[in-house]
Amino acid sequence: MNNPIKEIAPLGFPWQTSDPFLFCVHHEDFYPAGNEQMGPKASLAGRNLGNDFTIKEGFRMYHGQTVPGFPAHPHRGFETVTIAKTGLVDHSDSLGAAGRFGNGDVQWMTAGKGVQHSEMFPLLNQESNNPFELFQIWLNLPSYKKMANPHFAMLWHEDIPVYQHTDAQNLQTKVDVIAGKIGDTQAPAPAPDSWAADPTNELAIWTIKMDANAQWQLPLASTGINRRLYFYKGNQLKVAGENVPPYHSAQVQADAEVLIENGDQESFLLLLQGKPIDEPVVQHGPFVMNTAHEIQSAMRMFQATQFGGWPWPAHDHVHPREKGRFARFADGSVVEKG
Repeated sequence: MNNPIKEIAPLGFPWQTSDPFLFCVHHEDFYPAGNEQMGPKASLAGRNLGNDFTIKEGFRMYHGQTVPGFPAHPHRGFETVTIAKTGLVDHSDSLGAAGRFGNGDVQWMTAGKGVQHSEMFPLLNQESNNPFELFQIWLNLPSYKKMANPHFAMLWHEDIPVYQHTDAQNLQTKVDVIAGKIGDTQAPAPAPDSWAADPTNELAIWTIKMDANAQWQLPLASTGINRRLYFYKGNQLKVAGENVPPYHSAQVQADAEVLIENGDQESFLLLLQGKPIDEPVVQHGPFVMNTAHEIQSAMRMFQATQFGGWPWPAHDHVHPREKGRFARFADGSVVEKG
């Protein structure tokens, strides 16, 4: 019998992914109380502000200088799926769309032919700490969708279905089905030009929480589908009978029976799977195309147009402290979640 485990590898920064995914990064920071500007109420001395990716006193500022996060930057040719597990993200973009989301919400943005956006992490709580955990996943677009119109969608946590499995010992595995489906549990519709929009591509993005000592067998997918399981929190895990250390990934055959056996602590995992696009990938920073010529064209276009400019007062724009979760779309429509 073939071993369904293709590879077990440590997780770096970012995490290794397989086609159709380009990139996955896990941010976990333990921010202190916030100040009046919604940045950390702490000294920022000794940090490489503007490019602060080293954990110091439990947190990073990333490219932010006052508020942590990622001020305005361009994308073309792929999608970002941002899973805000804990804490809040303030989104603003060159189309005039904006939002505040977090604590389980997911933002799905198709960059397509080009968009600028900022992703800032406002620290609203001024009296106690502001813990933060986020995944950002880059999902490629096939060549015929690279120049699709940009699209911004919110998957609010209230609308993301949860699949629950109870094993023979009455222990539970819960799966947030962000993309794809498990049995009759179907994720919300993905962005319309996404590789995920065609169900034959069997794209799945699942976050998984397992009780201590729980067991769950992964549902089967088709031959040729790429599937990776990321064990990012817990102490012990077996996948198809092999030990997977904490903060490691396991690439597994999607069409093989794979049993996950958790250890004696609660565990948290991320699963990414999909049919490979199987096209050349040429990447230059935030541009992902199929040829070097297309990359050069993207750079020229951004220099000439700024992908629509920047309609906000600052590149690290944040929304008012009192604002709740919301989304304002490029067509002017607004959803308020409170």
